[in-house]
Amino acid sequence: MANRNTETLEDRIGKYLVGHLDTYIFDELSENFLKKNGFDDILTGVPVPVNKKELTKLSIKSLAVNMAVVIGCDVNFQHRDNYIEFIIRNYTKDFAKFLVGEGIDSATKNGYLYACILFRAAFLIDHENADAIYCYGRACKDCYEAGDSEEYVGLFKAEALEAFEKVTLKKPDFDMGFYFLGYGYLNLGMYVKAKLTFESFLKLSANEEMKEEVSQWIIKLKEPVKIEAGYNMVVSGRFQEGIDTLIPYTENENFNKWWPLWHYLGVANKELGYLEMAEGYFLNVLKLSPSNLESMDELVKVYDAMGNSEKAEKYRTKISVIKGNMEKDKALALEEVKQ
Repeated sequence: MANRNTETLEDRIGKYLVGHLDTYIFDELSENFLKKNGFDDILTGVPVPVNKKELTKLSIKSLAVNMAVVIGCDVNFQHRDNYIEFIIRNYTKDFAKFLVGEGIDSATKNGYLYACILFRAAFLIDHENADAIYCYGRACKDCYEAGDSEEYVGLFKAEALEAFEKVTLKKPDFDMGFYFLGYGYLNLGMYVKAKLTFESFLKLSANEEMKEEVSQWIIKLKEPVKIEAGYNMVVSGRFQEGIDTLIPYTENENFNKWWPLWHYLGVANKELGYLEMAEGYFLNVLKLSPSNLESMDELVKVYDAMGNSEKAEKYRTKISVIKGNMEKDKALALEEVKQ
């Protein structure tokens, strides 16, 4: 009988994948077929996916593949759990290995989104399949490296990072999980975590060329790690300590183009009551990152505290315009994906 799924899963990127479902139609299998094959307990009243190109070639295998594609596109599909039960009953959880192989084949042909679909399905079928998670992280990485929308890139980066984190937990002796996770942290400016993760990779890996590459990054991360420590001081309320740590880098050409450096200096000075200093730091942020909503929001607070209602309103208006444009861009990007 048709069931509701037992669990609702978070899904960041499903909206970029569901377009693949346009090639399927859904219909219920006959009562005789279900009873004859022993599927009536899980598929009665449950429409199954049929590829429009294979209407006359339906088989148990093609049904399983189609179901996998559907749940890989939409991890919260209404009949997800029924589909998973059908797949496991016919092929055991080993079907996940088949899907991983198909996904790898798709990725080698630059079919990264379809690869993501298959790897997601494999993980849903077998939660312990670390290869599915690792390959999913790699495919998400390939997707965001080929993407051009800020939201698209950000969501696939988040998926890749989470996947590699899961891999290191499930396979703590697998060096490549730490390799890609280290770069994931690096790309997000999480330098302390990147350094620690790269150090774990060095302990595990036997690849001398990659170890040399990562060792060079660890050396380069020495100063960024100190800067991130300064950010964390500000976040934790140690404002003067954070200022003392970050100020020297404002004269360093390697780091004084980093907008977070100026932002956290602005926050620290604002919290200590040095409003004019804070204003200058936040304006520096906007020179480097003109649409930076975080610093604009802080400027509104600074100008409110100064009693400068005109400038406070100026930045409130800018924030509203930028948010409106972002929503329009999201809608446009989503429409392009659907097409």
